[in-house]
Amino acid sequence: MKSITIKGSKREIVGKVATKALRNAGQVPCVLYGGKNPIHFSAEEIAFKSLVYTPNVYTATIELEGDEKLNAIMQDIQFHPVTDKILHIDFYQIFDDKVVTMNIPVTLEGRSPGVSNGGTMRFPNRRLRVKAIPANLPDFINVDISELKIGDKVFVEDVKNDAFEILHPDGMVVVQVRTARAAIVDEVEEEEGEEGAEGEEGATPAEGGEAAKE
Repeated sequence: MKSITIKGSKREIVGKVATKALRNAGQVPCVLYGGKNPIHFSAEEIAFKSLVYTPNVYTATIELEGDEKLNAIMQDIQFHPVTDKILHIDFYQIFDDKVVTMNIPVTLEGRSPGVSNGGTMRFPNRRLRVKAIPANLPDFINVDISELKIGDKVFVEDVKNDAFEILHPDGMVVVQVRTARAAIVDEVEEEEGEEGAEGEEGATPAEGGEAAKE
């Protein structure tokens, strides 16, 4: 999984007054959990742009003073209810040999023949919760829909991978093509072709269909 670098500074003073001063200076107060002790730090709000305002998922490399680099994932984020500015972010430190859980986006590949025939694509689970060591966390989970006809479904068990564990029931639907009012049944053309063939084999010539013999 790709990583975004966040350059920050440790906070020696915490509390409402110090936090307000940081925000007024364009800084975002953060806390990193998961290590021996929580680490309070801050970074410029613009540093989080590529991590927060994207449909993709990344890990974070937090660089603090003294060349200290810590790998983490974003655990929680708070926004201002009116301005949507970032107020606070919690991170969780990750280690190479310890499993971690993340919500991974699902991407669809291909063109569904069921949708082409008038069906409706239903995509109820656009993210799946995955558990793995950091090196095996995928950037996304790809689902091929090029064979999905009307009524077909893709379940969690269909997208399993040995590199990571999906923390959802095997029978949970990831994506499906449902019948729409104006849908054309996929097998109509095939059935019509078969009926036409049977009609030709069993046909009898109509009266006057052959040339009259003298």
